[in-house]
Amino acid sequence: MTARVLAALLFTEQDTLTAGEITELLIISSGSVSTALKSLTSVGLIEKVPAPGSRREHFRFREGAWATLMSEQNQLVRVMREAAEQGIAATGEDSVAGRRLGEMRDFYDYLWRELPALIDQWKAHGSKG
Repeated sequence: MTARVLAALLFTEQDTLTAGEITELLIISSGSVSTALKSLTSVGLIEKVPAPGSRREHFRFREGAWATLMSEQNQLVRVMREAAEQGIAATGEDSVAGRRLGEMRDFYDYLWRELPALIDQWKAHGSKG
């Protein structure tokens, strides 16, 4: 459902959509829409925006969303690296699982170092490349 809600916000010709509008558009439950909106907001792909004269919450696809998704604002890289460290502590670095988790940790360390420069390059060159 999250992918469907994301698609609705990507493809709409309106500036914003309400949860109710998404529910009607996709013919899905309001609970599914609510869960998807929370998820998409938490990773920085969409945002709540004020709508003058409306008491309902409006959502839109966030400008710069893809860079935000991969930036330090999104804690996924940090969380995954910390999970690997916790796993290594629990299993031991020399165990089979510990070696797998070590590779995971090293991968996320690499992403953590390299992503900021890539995002800066993206911003400098814009989406037109």
